[in-house]
Amino acid sequence: MSDRSFRLDNQIAVVTGACGRLGPVWAEALVDAGARVGALDLAGAPVSANYQALSERAGDRMRRIECDVTERRSIERALDEVISRLGEPSVLVNNAGIDQPPDAGSDRASIENLAIDQFRRMVEVNLLGAFQVTQVVGGRMAARGNGAIVNIGSLYGSVSPDQRFYDHMPGNLPFLKSPAYGASKAALVNMTRYFATLWGSRGVRVNALSPGGVLGGQDEQFRAKYVARVPLGRMAQPADLKGPLLFLASSASAYVTGHELRVDGGFTAW
Repeated sequence: MSDRSFRLDNQIAVVTGACGRLGPVWAEALVDAGARVGALDLAGAPVSANYQALSERAGDRMRRIECDVTERRSIERALDEVISRLGEPSVLVNNAGIDQPPDAGSDRASIENLAIDQFRRMVEVNLLGAFQVTQVVGGRMAARGNGAIVNIGSLYGSVSPDQRFYDHMPGNLPFLKSPAYGASKAALVNMTRYFATLWGSRGVRVNALSPGGVLGGQDEQFRAKYVARVPLGRMAQPADLKGPLLFLASSASAYVTGHELRVDGGFTAW
């Protein structure tokens, strides 16, 4: 296999949730592999420094396009804009999602009193949003007979969060990682298998990439607890995610579909 197998020259890729923390990682990998990228995110979504730097470097090879993944009409408009400004997409990265970052500790609930709206919102964005984007963008790929879809999962789609990672955080109640996040990611991995089997005969491969913890501003105690649980002895760097994405998005994985690739330093091996 040559290095050319990992190239995406002249291909059009769509990345949802492109302006946030991991979105620029996926977009940069795709741009550097030769693709032009439709960077989808909410109108007014804050732009990370990494996204801004990539946007300046990529120039017209990356276009920001407004899209709300929870609204089908918004997705359809975004796809129309991708096609008119860039071309027909052959790669889709379903990255848009919401998590529950550690908070200031002043307004928490016990698991018995967790607001159902918080649970519902995570499922709406992380699972239903990915489903609708797959319907619209992936459906067009299936109609054309070619495409690669990569759904961004999480190690918490396979294992439960270790709440001891957070028990040093002050607050009126212990910080609890919401069950909604892992549940939505586990469902996304299952949906990956569904579309892989449904569209395999139509030339569309569908896989999941599930990262472990990525280094980025976590407090020292959390990092120490987390790293002690990782066989490779460290958290992921953004660069660790790029090769796995390109493998799944390119012809290097031409005979891979319905697979979950865990990029977690061995966290889920224990």
